[in-house]
Amino acid sequence: MIYDFNATTIDGKEVSLSKYKGKVLLIFNSATGCGFTPQYEGLEKLYETYKDKGLELLDFPSNEFGNQAKGSNEEIKSFCSLNYDIRFDQFQKTTVNGKNANPLFKYLKSQRRSMFGTSIKWNFTKFLVDKNGKVVKRYAPTTTPDKIEKDLVSLL
Repeated sequence: MIYDFNATTIDGKEVSLSKYKGKVLLIFNSATGCGFTPQYEGLEKLYETYKDKGLELLDFPSNEFGNQAKGSNEEIKSFCSLNYDIRFDQFQKTTVNGKNANPLFKYLKSQRRSMFGTSIKWNFTKFLVDKNGKVVKRYAPTTTPDKIEKDLVSLL
């Protein structure tokens, strides 16, 4: 179950995902130098619109795809704050594929495959998790936040 995992915040604090019990989660891998990086604007808008109704966004930067998250955790946090005024939870850079993949992402991928199988193909792959911790949907990097809103609202 999703609540069995821990993650390290971008500031270096270990947290249990059980703190998100009863919330709808949108979990995604990101990169600050990607063509999809402007999605941060729409993601922040979703968060601001629905956070009081129980939405949480969990951002996991990853440098796996095209070396597009080169900076340190602090540099990534600063970039997101300055350019997109991010207020949702961000976590330390992680690996989402392969034998060293973050256990959370191994779990997410096992619950919702893409048409390409379980691996994540690029930055901004998103997973929607309901209030009970069930992974209900997986979105391709090209799926913009506004296209996710309807699904998300139905779970709140």
